[in-house]
Amino acid sequence: MTKTTRERELVDTFVELADTMVSGYDVVDLLHRLVTRCAQTLNVAGVGILIPDADGNLEVVASTSERSQLISLLQLSEDQGPCVDAYHSGEPVTVVDIAGIQERWPRFARAAGELGYRWMHAIPLRLRDEVIGSLNLFGDHAAALSADDALAARGLADIATIGILHERAFREADLARRQLQRALDSRIVIEQAKGILSHVHHIDMDAAFHQLRERARSTQQKLSDVARRVIEDATEGRSAPGGVTDDARPSLIDRGSPEVRAPEARGRQDGDEKTS
Repeated sequence: MTKTTRERELVDTFVELADTMVSGYDVVDLLHRLVTRCAQTLNVAGVGILIPDADGNLEVVASTSERSQLISLLQLSEDQGPCVDAYHSGEPVTVVDIAGIQERWPRFARAAGELGYRWMHAIPLRLRDEVIGSLNLFGDHAAALSADDALAARGLADIATIGILHERAFREADLARRQLQRALDSRIVIEQAKGILSHVHHIDMDAAFHQLRERARSTQQKLSDVARRVIEDATEGRSAPGGVTDDARPSLIDRGSPEVRAPEARGRQDGDEKTS
C-alpha cells in the first residue's frame, strides 16, 4: 500500500468515525468499526480495545477476531502484558519482538508466540490525566509498526477515547435532564396540593406548604408523595388521610382537622374557648 493510499484510507476512516458519533450513537458499534478500520488501514493481524467495567476490571469491548480477543483475555487473567501495562502506566508500550519479552511477561509471550503474533503495540486511551482503556495492535509479520503508523494509531486511539467519553457524557447529561424533569414535575404536584389546601381551608399558600412539610416529616414520606395523596383525595372526594398510613390521623383535606387550619384561625378559636 502506497503512502498516498494509506493517507486516503486514514482520512476516510476518520470521516466515517466522526460521522458515526451522532446523538444517541452505539459506542460498541463505533469501537468495532474503529478496530476493523484500524486493522485494514495499518495492515495488522488484529486489534482489540480494553476498558474497565464498573468494578475497575479490564474487559474486551471490541476485537477484530477471536484470536486477538483470546490474547487480550489472557493478559487480563494473568494481569500481565503490553495492553495491561499501557493502561496502568498511561504510556504506549511497544514490543518489537514477542520472543524478547520472555522474562518480563513469560506466560503472555509464550501464548502470543503460539498464536503466531510477532510484535505488539499498545496505546492508552487517555484524556489528560484520565486513562479509560487501551487500544492494542497485534502483528504477525516481521516488520513492527512504523513511526508513521504508530502516529496514525495514536490518532485512532484518540477517536476511541473521544467516542467513549462523549457517550458517557451524553448518558450523564441525559440522566441529569431526567432528574431535573422529575424535580420540576414534583414541584408542579406540590404547587397543586398547596392550592387545594389553600382553597379548602382558606389559608395562604405559605401555611399550606407548611402543612405539607409537617405531614411529610411526621410520616417520613417524600413531600411530593404527600402532595400527590392530597390531590388524589381531593379528586376522588375522599377524606382518607393524605399520604398517612395511620387511618386514625386526620386527612389534610378534612375540613374539621385542627392540623390544617390557618394559624390565625387556631388562635381565634383558642381565644374564644378561653373567653367562654
